Amino acid sequence: MLASHGRYGYSPIGKRPVYRWPNGAGLAVYFAVGVEEYVFGEGFTEDLFPSASKPDLVNASWRDYGNRVGVFRLFDRFGDAGIAPALLLNTAIYDHAPDIAVAARAIGSEFVAHGLSNSHSLATMTRAEETAYLRTVYDRIAREEGTPPKGWSSPWLAHSSATLDLLAAQGFSYVADFRLDDQPVRLKTESSTLLAMPYGLELNDSTTIIGRQTSARDFAAMIIDEFDEMLEASRTQPLVMSVVTHSFISGQPFRLRALRLALDHILSHREDIWLVRPGDIASWLLDRPELIV
Repeated sequence: MLASHGRYGYSPIGKRPVYRWPNGAGLAVYFAVGVEEYVFGEGFTEDLFPSASKPDLVNASWRDYGNRVGVFRLFDRFGDAGIAPALLLNTAIYDHAPDIAVAARAIGSEFVAHGLSNSHSLATMTRAEETAYLRTVYDRIAREEGTPPKGWSSPWLAHSSATLDLLAAQGFSYVADFRLDDQPVRLKTESSTLLAMPYGLELNDSTTIIGRQTSARDFAAMIIDEFDEMLEASRTQPLVMSVVTHSFISGQPFRLRALRLALDHILSHREDIWLVRPGDIASWLLDRPELIV
């Protein structure tokens, strides 16, 4: 046998329990909005113009647009549609742009821990450093929101060999980093249950629009095609679809206009789906452990 990470075993989707989501739908859909803060001049960055001179005010201003303008436009569109998105939150936002948390609460967002800053990476930390880091982020959201976060999404989707064990030990219910399946999957950890919530690695404006230079219209078409195919498949299987956006990418007006095409298409099938937050999916399944892959 080849070497494996050992975090989950093989399970073909056709040989699993068949059930429906709470409202009778076969397809659960959630939207996520990444809201990030960066350390100026240090660490990792998301750059639109990689060859910018240093100090890099150009890319910093592009990222800042998301927290000054883009996120509020996204929230307006989601709020008007009655969509409560998952907020993938760098907790430094509480200090640098506190109005974002206020607006997120107003539309019923779920606060998902996304590190302190997106200039950080768990992969560079020792186990002790990572334990303290996770606890700091977890405690900050619990203090600000009155309830601890259920979910974690790693900055840069980066991990150490201990990350999943430490997330479970800290009390997280799920991690939204992986697309190994169309259903939540139980991960093997040193302690409690941790679910891998299906996460749109390609239905993600960072990896696809910035990383692959895909147009906003093509990205919208990808979302529509994914939705139509999964809605058809969900007639016989319970599935989860996710769409991941970022305030400084999809919050740009020309991309937001294209994203709205996909939103309108999905909402035209609202009665056929469970439009939900990932934490609600996790809670429902954890109450029914016999259904978890």
